[in-house]
Amino acid sequence: MSPSAALPRAAQPFIEFAGLLRASGFAVAPEQTESFITAIGLLGPKSMQDIYRSASATLAPAPERREEFDALFRMVFLGQTLAAQASAGDDEEELQAFDDRDGAMEPPEAEDIHESGAEAVRSEMLSVRQFAALDEAAALRRLRRRAPRDLPRRRSRRLVAAKSGNRIDMRRALREAVKRDGEVVQLPALARKARQRRVLLLIDISGSMKAQTDTYLRFAHALARSTERLEVFTVGTRLTRVTRALRHANQEQALDVASTLVADWDGGTRLGDALAAFLAVPRFASFARGALVVVLSDGLERGDPSAMTDAVERLSRHAWSILWLTPLAGDAAYIPQTEALQAVMPFIDRLGDGSTAPGLCAEVLGFAARAA
Repeated sequence: MSPSAALPRAAQPFIEFAGLLRASGFAVAPEQTESFITAIGLLGPKSMQDIYRSASATLAPAPERREEFDALFRMVFLGQTLAAQASAGDDEEELQAFDDRDGAMEPPEAEDIHESGAEAVRSEMLSVRQFAALDEAAALRRLRRRAPRDLPRRRSRRLVAAKSGNRIDMRRALREAVKRDGEVVQLPALARKARQRRVLLLIDISGSMKAQTDTYLRFAHALARSTERLEVFTVGTRLTRVTRALRHANQEQALDVASTLVADWDGGTRLGDALAAFLAVPRFASFARGALVVVLSDGLERGDPSAMTDAVERLSRHAWSILWLTPLAGDAAYIPQTEALQAVMPFIDRLGDGSTAPGLCAEVLGFAARAA
């Protein structure tokens, strides 16, 4: 058994971080590693900032190597980066897809302060977001109660005992026969087990969606706490996977971690390129296969809408259904006006209200009944 295998699971990331520092040329003594873990235990950290402060105080990186130390810390504790190509012929930077699971550095922070506009733009703005407290608790509690029962389901390949079915449970039949001296009163049946479909949530965090972003992330956290299989990505000028961050039981902690992973809050709009990047990564594309795909976006794509149209068409071939929720549909008389959203309408199963938390919950919970 290796030494790391004998450690408590909770301590392993801290041991690995100290080992990575030594491998990178930092002078970290075993006593410093012990002090680091002891400090974590004393603080009972409530946020990633507590862990960072403990690491800085006990592992004592040299001032001239502070940036390298911070980069290694983000790599171990905050997630990683995976590059994906944008659409061909694009004159802008390659669009990046960030994964919170596999090991590279956190997306860079913005060097300048920008004001978020209300219109969709293609420029990239990187920042860390602060989440305001919202009065939506009742709607989200109702979502968590009803989601296990009301979300779409599918039949899996696994067989389970049932009152009726098209297969005979021979093992159970033989056991019953032994108990009754060979007499079989009723043939027990097997049926395929029903389980929730995967839900794929794509959240537009561009500047035109700034007013809804807090609501959408809190909705995503409630959904993550009540579904069997959920994947969450933010979409703006980048594509970032935030699934693992939103699995934290505490909502504020989950949003705090998500805010450090995502760099393009309230920035530009490259929906088509971001969706194309999503589909270009096989592991990401597999999340959409047979899933209920929920897109939270106003669909305000600047420029040629062909990239977005092609990406949504490809996405529709993977998905079970696509539910597109826009804050503009809060008006009962709403009709899609943008060329991009009009172009993708044939590939969307429903365009619904995404203006409020109760509206989001009602749309998602009611979709299975409407689709039946």
